[in-house]
Amino acid sequence: MEINRIKEMVARKAVDALVKSGMKLGLGTGSTAIHAVRYIGALVQDGCLQGIRAVPTSYQALIEGERWGIPLFTLNSPEIGGTLDLTIDGADEVDGRRYCIKGGGGALLLEKIVAYASASYAIVVDESKLVEHLGLRFPLPLEIIPESRVPVMKTLQTLGAEVQLREALRKAGPVITEHGNLLVDVRFTSPIDPFALEGELNQIPGVVENGFFTRLSPHLFSPASGFNAHDGQW
Repeated sequence: MEINRIKEMVARKAVDALVKSGMKLGLGTGSTAIHAVRYIGALVQDGCLQGIRAVPTSYQALIEGERWGIPLFTLNSPEIGGTLDLTIDGADEVDGRRYCIKGGGGALLLEKIVAYASASYAIVVDESKLVEHLGLRFPLPLEIIPESRVPVMKTLQTLGAEVQLREALRKAGPVITEHGNLLVDVRFTSPIDPFALEGELNQIPGVVENGFFTRLSPHLFSPASGFNAHDGQW
């Protein structure tokens, strides 16, 4: 089956299983999660979902939500009050414990804030994102303060990691995040403990956030699970 169609099927399955009228939703970012945003928008337009209040995790999600007429807010809006019922998002890698790497699209900071403010969390992925060990194939993104670039990269190299400043594709120079920071991509050469590193990496001065998502127990929707969710709430 064509990969984009698989992504759409997985995203729709998650929405059908978990999204209810009246929910406060986090709208994820990326090529799979955006199908969930579009499907939620279609259900809102058809009147099948009512009273939805949504928080986008990126400009991509915000623009798509606007296009489909989804009522959009921030976590600080009185209508949201800092907490969400559910967030549906994608991932760059997911291991057997449902630990994730996210941030390939550069939105990891708000993605993590929204995810950790949600009572329930769902990850939608195609089968290529399922791995045994995180960070060996897909690099771990870190959002860093621009002035900390050299010391952060040197510190990461002392940990035995390969570190690269993320360069933009259609502009000269590095990628600048939606919050004005830089991204560095970290690749590990041997298996590591994502749960421990999620906290430890944020202790490096200049690191704003990293792309490990380990303190959640998400629903996982993927073709490998037969489009059925593994339960996930915390």
